[in-house]
Amino acid sequence: MEITITDIEQKAKLHRKFTEKSVYFTSLGCSKNLVDSEVMLGHLGLDGFSVTDDPAAAEIIIVNTCSFIEASKKESIDVILELADYKNADIGNCRALVVSGCMAQRYSEQLESQLPEVDLIIGTGEYNKIVRLLKAFEDGKLDAKSFVEIPKFIHTEFDPRINTSPFYTTWLKISEGCNRNCTFCIIPTLRGKLRSRSVASLVAEAENLVKTGVKELNLISQDLSDYATDLGERDNLYQLLCALEQVEGIEWIRLFYFYPDDLTDEVIDKIATSKKICKYLDMPVQHFSSSVLRKMNRKITGAEILTKVQKLKTRIPDMVIRTSIIVGFPGETDEDFKELLAGVEKSKFNHLGIFRYSDEEGTPAYKLHPKVDQATIEERFDLLFATQKEIAREINASFIGRRLEVLVEGEHSDTELLIQGRHYGQAPDIDGKVIINDLQGKNIQIGDMVTIEITENLDFDLIGALV
Repeated sequence: MEITITDIEQKAKLHRKFTEKSVYFTSLGCSKNLVDSEVMLGHLGLDGFSVTDDPAAAEIIIVNTCSFIEASKKESIDVILELADYKNADIGNCRALVVSGCMAQRYSEQLESQLPEVDLIIGTGEYNKIVRLLKAFEDGKLDAKSFVEIPKFIHTEFDPRINTSPFYTTWLKISEGCNRNCTFCIIPTLRGKLRSRSVASLVAEAENLVKTGVKELNLISQDLSDYATDLGERDNLYQLLCALEQVEGIEWIRLFYFYPDDLTDEVIDKIATSKKICKYLDMPVQHFSSSVLRKMNRKITGAEILTKVQKLKTRIPDMVIRTSIIVGFPGETDEDFKELLAGVEKSKFNHLGIFRYSDEEGTPAYKLHPKVDQATIEERFDLLFATQKEIAREINASFIGRRLEVLVEGEHSDTELLIQGRHYGQAPDIDGKVIINDLQGKNIQIGDMVTIEITENLDFDLIGALV
């Protein structure tokens, strides 16, 4: 939607100048959404905006929303309403409340009609226009509140970006959009078709990030295994991994959202032999019942998933695998759930994210029947969680006595008397920690790589001493 000049005199009274150019930003949902937020912050920073962590002091408040499942939609609405209070001059200084991201893309009309507090609604393909839109809003030159189109934009190394993660780590988004069309997923509607960045672009961004202190790259996209299928033959995942290995200063490279359907021997061998690519793979399997997988429009069977898992573990004995599972998909029978449980028990995943199925309007699964009742979903969730907890405890126990390279993250969240970090098999924010309870009298700094001998295990964390 083009920005047009309208009757300035008529609209001027509705807008106020940004004198302090201060912005408060909150990013909800996944790491991919966080990268979009960081690019927005980069563009704002170039235009002279400063970031504040106090919403009461901000002239502009931006909420980058998620709407992947029902719980995330509720969280997004709650945060928007909470921050809208700062438009009240008695408690805040907000002159523009902006809603961006997946909820803006999916529900722009409803947000506009039901949340008059919101001043700007920006879709998932328009976030690079944030400065331009705010300037037009400030001058009363907008003829609309919502700016939502079919998503086509993806940032490059030339877009400014402010890394909001700890200085030593970051997320590197290698593509946007998805062509997989799983029946339960709204992402293709929200993010558009696959569009990949070139190997050269990603290497250039990685080199820029290293200059800021980054030593850990976490590669993300909606579908890592489909990367560069929309580009020429010079760009593919194997070539990208080879190129990123050559970037000086990068010590860990970790792969996320890699579907088992397209896991090739070439990629497995690269993970096995690389000194920088972590022996870690986030590989969403969603289920082990072939019947349920067909209804999900997954192009793989439960038996084939098990074969992929076993191939990974045989080729790479220290392999750490994270996956995600959906319980309660429409039509999931007791027998289907037994197959799911058996698949999890055989696979022995290190990390497992469990999602309760929820109906999402606009997805094919919304029309599928019979639905699984909520009580049954909860029962199956609890049983799967308990099963995985025992598996994780067993795997963690196998680490006792091993020496691991650990990335130091600082004081433990519960006490300043302990230090915490992560080993190669623990991704930021979502996996467990290594708790360091004996520093051998040495001073270590955040971002250091140190060797830790594991002495104890908890349900999801490890405990060890500095070697």
